[in-house]
Amino acid sequence: MTVRRWALTTGLFVASLQVAGAQSVADFYRGKTVDMFIGYRTGGGYDVYGRAVARHIGRHIPGQPGVVVKNLDGAGGLRLANHVAQVAPRDGTVIAITGRNAAFEPLFGNKLAQFDGRSFGWIGSANKEVSICASMKGAGVDTYAALLEKELIIAGTGAANDTDQIPKVINAILGTKFKLIPGYPTGNGLTLAMERREVNGRCGWSWSSIKSTHPHWVKSGEINLLLQIAMEKHADLPDVPLVLDVAKTPEQKEMLRIVFASLVLGRPFFTTPGVPADRLAALRKAFLDTLGDQQFLAEAEKALLEVTPVSGEEVERLVAEIHKAPASLVEKAGELMR
Repeated sequence: MTVRRWALTTGLFVASLQVAGAQSVADFYRGKTVDMFIGYRTGGGYDVYGRAVARHIGRHIPGQPGVVVKNLDGAGGLRLANHVAQVAPRDGTVIAITGRNAAFEPLFGNKLAQFDGRSFGWIGSANKEVSICASMKGAGVDTYAALLEKELIIAGTGAANDTDQIPKVINAILGTKFKLIPGYPTGNGLTLAMERREVNGRCGWSWSSIKSTHPHWVKSGEINLLLQIAMEKHADLPDVPLVLDVAKTPEQKEMLRIVFASLVLGRPFFTTPGVPADRLAALRKAFLDTLGDQQFLAEAEKALLEVTPVSGEEVERLVAEIHKAPASLVEKAGELMR
């Protein structure tokens, strides 16, 4: 190769690198497809939120890529979290929504969680969640006080899910008398079990899901709202006891805070580790823009979806803070959830 030809070839190579390095976020996404993965089967609360966001977020991502929804359920949402951490492309073409507890499962010792929750690119949460413990009408447990005295048979969907973890934790810390029947495949399966009186209630049931899928049960008195699991009371539920308020000691309250801080991540959206900073920033902005989009909000109102946006930066800070909690309390919390 002549010196002149070598110089020309080298110059073209360097120029191509400069062009690639200067590629804008819009140039990257233009003509591409973003996969929206949902960690549960169709029809449940996470699926409803994920599909609603998927229908609108493409307009707000620079370059306006197409968005395709894919359900990847299993292990209480951990199958998807593992996939995003280990398999999915790390270029910003994947968005996922899975269980709000997923970020903390490795911290609490769940061996099925093969990732570090701090490594994900947190895009944001669609709401700050309030979970409910509820009993069916006629079950004989119609108040929180009664729950301290009488057993209530409830159903769960998996060890990593609120349906299983919340009743275990509050049984251990507060002395409630939930009897958990695990192994139901979906949230819809739980509500069918309640309708058939296979079980008498459900705990760790998102208030946003109740409002969007079973508001008639609340209005008719078919269910009793026994306890709300959150960091603060929901405006809809001023008369339903808050879990932090019924704690008897400061240590109990601190344990409950560590376990239930994830409820701020009501419907968490995230992408893979290692996504370039400018693309992550664009996805975060697109997410908040979507949740403020009038078309999205009209659809959310029609579907009775609660929308109280949490930024990706706030989610990232919360995940980091919980990972810094005292090891002794974290270990104790993890033991309670297993």
